Amino acid sequence: MTKTVLCFGDSNTHGTLPITDWATRGRLDHHLRWTTLLEQAVSGIRVIGAGQPGRTTVHDDPIEGAHKNGLTALPMLLESHGPLDLVVVMLGTNDCKARFSVGPADIARSVDRLLGVIAQAECGPDGTAPKTLVMAPVPIREVGLLAPIFAGGAAKSEALAAPLAEVSAGRDAWFLDAGLHADTSPVDGIHLTAEANASLAAALARLVRRCLA
Repeated sequence: MTKTVLCFGDSNTHGTLPITDWATRGRLDHHLRWTTLLEQAVSGIRVIGAGQPGRTTVHDDPIEGAHKNGLTALPMLLESHGPLDLVVVMLGTNDCKARFSVGPADIARSVDRLLGVIAQAECGPDGTAPKTLVMAPVPIREVGLLAPIFAGGAAKSEALAAPLAEVSAGRDAWFLDAGLHADTSPVDGIHLTAEANASLAAALARLVRRCLA
């Protein structure tokens, strides 16, 4: 029986290309995104890529809009796409923007809130809770066009894996540190190249096979 995996994230789940100017917004071709590559690498799964550029964990964005709030979007996605066997969460990068003034510990606690929503959603097989897997986002660099927006964010992102691993353990969720398997583009310091998508998909596939075995 085919198992369904929901990947809930931001622009690096969406497949947004590195940004060089505000007028040009690109997206990786479907076959190059890590969500697509994950589905191809693990037999018997269907992957739903639910990535939204600018998505935060729990914050309404005062500039880009309240619709960027992951906590608001998550229940609808769980209900729309269930039953789900696994929910993969990779969020926290946009929380590192200077406008939110939150550190790694609070970002991890925000991800924990999302895991709590998933646990209570009854969106798994036969109304159970689906399995969960948290990915610590790839650490960012403060370069290029987006550097002023993410001022101070590089240090936060570098320190995020440890508290996210702790939160994952507390929720009995699987955990992957994406920063061990991919780097952000040197162009904008935030987004993933096609090569990084491929590397991340390969690492995640190994873990997903174990998770769904």
